Amino acid sequence: MKLTGAQMVCECLIREGVDVVFGIPGGAILPLYQTMPEYPQIKHILVRHEQGAAMGADGYYRASGRVGVCMATSGPGATNLVTGLACAYMDSSALVAITGQVARGAIGKDAFQEVDTTGITLPVTKHNMLVMSASDVPRAIHEAFYIASTGRPGPVLVDIPKDVLNEVAEFVFPEGIDLPGYKPTMEGNPTQIKTAARLINDAKRPVVLAGHGVILSRAYDEMRDLVEKTHIPVITTLLGVSSFPETHPLSIGMPGMHGVAYASMAIDRADLVISLGARFDDRVTGRISAFAPKAKIIHIDIDPSVIGQNVRTHVPIVGDLKRVLRALNKEVKPNTHGEWLEEIEQLRQEHPSLRLGDKPKLTQQFIIKMLSDITQGKAIIVTGVGQHQMWAAQHYTFTEPNSLITSGGLGSMGFEVPAAMGAKVACPEKTVWSICGDGGFQMTMCDLATIVENKINVKFAIMNNHFLGMVRQWQHIFYKDTFYATQYTGNPDFVKLAEAFGLYALRVTDKSQVASAIQSAMAHDGPALIDFTVDPEENVYPMIPPGESIGEIMEEPASTEVKAWSR
Repeated sequence: MKLTGAQMVCECLIREGVDVVFGIPGGAILPLYQTMPEYPQIKHILVRHEQGAAMGADGYYRASGRVGVCMATSGPGATNLVTGLACAYMDSSALVAITGQVARGAIGKDAFQEVDTTGITLPVTKHNMLVMSASDVPRAIHEAFYIASTGRPGPVLVDIPKDVLNEVAEFVFPEGIDLPGYKPTMEGNPTQIKTAARLINDAKRPVVLAGHGVILSRAYDEMRDLVEKTHIPVITTLLGVSSFPETHPLSIGMPGMHGVAYASMAIDRADLVISLGARFDDRVTGRISAFAPKAKIIHIDIDPSVIGQNVRTHVPIVGDLKRVLRALNKEVKPNTHGEWLEEIEQLRQEHPSLRLGDKPKLTQQFIIKMLSDITQGKAIIVTGVGQHQMWAAQHYTFTEPNSLITSGGLGSMGFEVPAAMGAKVACPEKTVWSICGDGGFQMTMCDLATIVENKINVKFAIMNNHFLGMVRQWQHIFYKDTFYATQYTGNPDFVKLAEAFGLYALRVTDKSQVASAIQSAMAHDGPALIDFTVDPEENVYPMIPPGESIGEIMEEPASTEVKAWSR
């Protein structure tokens, strides 16, 4: 049958199982928008900024595992997607972005709202393409979904000129995929798996470092089978948090710059680190030369480019983590590691890290712990970036798989509002709490209108300290209290602001009000916001200074002096 390019896009989206897209129309993509009413199966969520479209699609993917879709027009519409695409790229989120482009004859002539979209997004997408013929649209869309969702997931952008969207051609949906240069390795090398098993069987002080790959491959059961068979303790990276229940006796916690001290110390003493879908980023390793100095490294990842990228790997295994672990579990022998687990428990007792104390002021740690208790660790938690992000990872006890959604690699403030929106759209039956910094919240709070308009029942907890908290902390510790450009003296009244958008809102200024406020927000049938007025001078501890090792860890909130410990 003959269809316009715009109709072909919609037909392809339906064939790919898409039920929702996030976007904003504009001149170059208008032919596609004018066609969408013909396809009511696809719900369109009209965001207030294209960054919200990309991050909403990101949150949708992370919560559900289904490819997120966002759309934008040419020029500023496309450039506004870039931060969201970069966030998805660094954190391996499967997105398909569809952008309009000026007509083919105007490309390269500085036409109104023309930018080189594929050139601009090349470094922040897994793949992108400019479609120059309507007959090529089905193949391009089908390939985009395949590339985005296979191998190491990532965002793919399809740029379509306006006249291509209007062009009529024969619609032929591809029967299969023919990409000779793209062949992700799914099965691990059997010899390497046997070698890894021998190291695991011989290790006296092994640890598992569980990364985002466990969540992306849905390898929860396989990892649990491995560690329960061998009694190897599990340490999770920031993006690996919620890959393993934190109530499990083998759960140790998060290591690195703001991880619990005893997790980093366990890595420091380990004789084997088994990395499952983690890329050894600098926030985990600190100074590379001092990372896990006594350990051999087994690195399992579907992306061969990250193996050996940061740390020397003794046994590299490329493949889908779920499949590799199934094979590995057949080779490893049961173990108890009793002495090693006792040693780690001793480290936990000596370096407890997460003491709340009896502070009279309202702190973010107290709020997050209360939120964890009330939700029983079963909510989806979406955070922005900064102190509240670290405290959420530390003090919320995650019991459900894939329940922390945060911007890890890019560290993008503003993620907390649109990503929570996308997560709730993907999982309407789940409770979604967005833990926000007052700074990051103001970057994307325009999408509160989108949330109310679409009846998206997200609960917001603003940690309002009137500061860029993490920047203030660094200025305090590393720049001798030279505070500059970090204090917000003009914050709005967030309660009045939320009410103006149509949300139920309340303010909390005292610890005694926290529990009832959280329960009230959860009982409200609709989006709700709590403005928590928190202590502005709290710092996140433990802290390993950037570029340093576990030997330089700062453990005590009362001092920034180094507390030495023995290896």
